Amino acid sequence: MIFERAQGKMNVASLVERKTRFAVLFRNNDRSTTHLMDKLMTVMEPLLQTARKSITFDRGIEFGNGAS
Repeated sequence: MIFERAQGKMNVASLVERKTRFAVLFRNNDRSTTHLMDKLMTVMEPLLQTARKSITFDRGIEFGNGAS
C-alpha cells in the first residue's frame, strides 16, 4: 500500500505487542494527533492490561509535535 499526501490523510497504523509479536493494524482516516490518539484508545481497550503495557507503534508524523 502506498499513501501519499496528495491522496488525503488516510493511513494504516500498526501496533505490535513486544513479547508475543501480536500485531494490530487499523485504518486511520486522519493523521492528526487528536484523532489518532482517540482511535488508538478504542483499539487498545479490548487488550489485556499486560499487553497494553508492552505495545509499541510506528513513529509517524502524528507523534512529532504533540498537536496538529
